[in-house]
Amino acid sequence: MTAFLSVESSLTGRFWRGPDAQLDRAAEALAQESRLPLPVTRILASRGVSGPEAQSFLDPKLRDLLPDPLVLRDMDKAAARIVEAVLKGQRIAIFADYDVDGGSSAALLIDWLRQLGKQATLYIPDRIDEGYGPNVPAISALARDHALIVCVDCGTLSHEALAAAAPRDVVVLDHHQGAETLPPVLAVVNPNRVDEDGALGHLCAAGVVFLTLVQCNRLLRDAGHAQPDLIGLLDLVALATVADVAPLVGVNRAFVRQGLVIMARRGRPGLVALSDVARLDSAPSAFHLGFLLGPRINAGGRVGRADLGALCLSCTDSRQAEQLAAQLDDLNRDRRAIEAAVREAALAQIEARGSDSLVAWAADQGWHPGVVGIVAARVKEATGLPSVVIGIEGGIGKGSARSVPGVDLGRAIQRLATEGLLLKGGGHAMAAGLTIEEAMIPAAMARLSELLAREMSERAGAGELRISGLLDPAGATVELMHMLERAGPFGQAAPAPRFAFADQLIDSASTMGDSHLRLRFRSPGSQPIEAVAWGAMTGPLGPALLGAKGRRFHLAGKLELSQWGGRERVRLRLDDAAPVV
Repeated sequence: MTAFLSVESSLTGRFWRGPDAQLDRAAEALAQESRLPLPVTRILASRGVSGPEAQSFLDPKLRDLLPDPLVLRDMDKAAARIVEAVLKGQRIAIFADYDVDGGSSAALLIDWLRQLGKQATLYIPDRIDEGYGPNVPAISALARDHALIVCVDCGTLSHEALAAAAPRDVVVLDHHQGAETLPPVLAVVNPNRVDEDGALGHLCAAGVVFLTLVQCNRLLRDAGHAQPDLIGLLDLVALATVADVAPLVGVNRAFVRQGLVIMARRGRPGLVALSDVARLDSAPSAFHLGFLLGPRINAGGRVGRADLGALCLSCTDSRQAEQLAAQLDDLNRDRRAIEAAVREAALAQIEARGSDSLVAWAADQGWHPGVVGIVAARVKEATGLPSVVIGIEGGIGKGSARSVPGVDLGRAIQRLATEGLLLKGGGHAMAAGLTIEEAMIPAAMARLSELLAREMSERAGAGELRISGLLDPAGATVELMHMLERAGPFGQAAPAPRFAFADQLIDSASTMGDSHLRLRFRSPGSQPIEAVAWGAMTGPLGPALLGAKGRRFHLAGKLELSQWGGRERVRLRLDDAAPVV
């Protein structure tokens, strides 16, 4: 195989692989048929979109892509029980996970109930004191005072804890991998139950909650009652879908595309306040949801009060939202400092172990359980392997795992729990959590490597950088960016196009903060383009380019729009570079 632009080993050590020849031919044919720009038709061709489907793909409509909620098992019972509780004025408790998906799911229900003049009790467990998911003391206490408990983004594996709710009704709205048996509750709505066909397995919990509310609205309409506005809730669904790394395919595309439109209207005080503290000064994008807003919402559950994120998302008072957002922003700064220390130690441990394992793992005493998940994500990015990071205290390890595309880590973690190597564990394809006895960690990680061996062997191009096509700086226009955005949103399972810019002269290069790189580059006869490489100074890319002024490089990255002086301009989010030889 010939390397794209002859780059066999870039500054980050990767082989550049260009677009597939067959795919390129399909893109060119689609460009002729649709009169769309070739960079856009390359995206469409890679998604299997034909000419007649191009316009509907570029303008996804929720009404066309939204599945019938009743295709999910137990949906009829779950929606009927929620509506019954509303109409009878019964007390409802919402038990939610402490991450963005859980907080957004809880806020969806709170907002929907508020529109009906009802209130709900919110309960989010403390990550350190209670751990993930329902527990017997919390569920028992809620059952004493509430007729209905709705568990969101958790509960599918919580048999003992949810049994403690009896004789009260419990409805589970979740998306995590299920086991052969379900907990003893009224309804478990989960597209990843073992008896589901998996067609909606890409939904996050907020997507499941939204479908449940669609069915609830149907029941209210049939009973002659007013129905809450659901379109206005899509900002929360979009946020959760991106932050939980759900695949941006099918209805998820419409959720995120239309949710971003709702968010841009700045009607939800909590998201407005979070956007302001994150200094988001342009229309929100999927990137902003995942890298600016999501981490701040998660910060409460990681290193502070577990319910802060959900409270911020669901509050209606602007001043209170500003106060909550400020707290979350402060906690996010604390989280970054803790994360940096754990990340450095974890990577050093993995390097020192020098194992041939297919899993990158690290464990140590005192690592904060609130940051092991995000450190696992950083380890995955650094190693290209499924990664597990475990904090140990009192002989018990609590860890998080993050996967790579094509490898179902949640299923493997659940298998470890079934085999008795974990005290408990579960999750979904890209992320999972686990609790384990300290002495069992090496054996469990070895077994995990065995379980993932087949899927890892079938992955192609793990050490490659995939290039969508070649682009000249003169062609990187605002108009092209707007066309590319119509082919999005981009994220998990729907990667943004990565363009290569050949033989570029570096005009300037400087650091931003402690770890980022900013540079300007150009080709003969074109205006310079700004590029930003986030976190590049912590790896080989930043230091190599910092003193590169006046030298020529091939550059590769993803285009984005930035705002400056009230005007839009194109910027390159730099992924890699290679010197011109």
